[in-house]
Amino acid sequence: MCGLKEIIIYTDGACSGNPGPGGYGCVLRYNKNRRELSGGFRKTTNNRMEIIAAVKGLETLKYPCRVELYSDSKYLVNAIEKGWAKRWKANNWMRTKSEEAKNPDLWKKMLNLCEIHQIKFIWVKGHASNEENNRCDELAVEATCGSGLPIDTGYEDEPKIENSQLELF
Repeated sequence: MCGLKEIIIYTDGACSGNPGPGGYGCVLRYNKNRRELSGGFRKTTNNRMEIIAAVKGLETLKYPCRVELYSDSKYLVNAIEKGWAKRWKANNWMRTKSEEAKNPDLWKKMLNLCEIHQIKFIWVKGHASNEENNRCDELAVEATCGSGLPIDTGYEDEPKIENSQLELF
């Protein structure tokens, strides 16, 4: 894959309570171009927000790219770099014979994106001297405070319409 664009992505996730309202932040850099992404959900977990931040950043890319993805989540970085997510998938989303892997909906997306892009996941210490990681944290925390946050359908079920509600129509 010669001639791929080289992109740098910084990501972070936040949750007010765990579970609770959550948000993600992402900064993408290509040469002198810079783009910020963020969003939130009404009820989710911190780990889901960490993965979603990376997924959203990678989904933004229109073509296969060479990516350095920086995250302060060891869960995210280790799951890819140490092959955990691939192993969970091969074991039908089981961590062990009796324990299910968490967040398989997001790991499926992440593994698909890893097939498209050449990604190196790099762990950075959170809330430290990395300016872009700190910005992602600000974006993620801010996103948890939004009003009318959508449902994280991978975490909580869509609301069901009760029979009594059907009579209203």
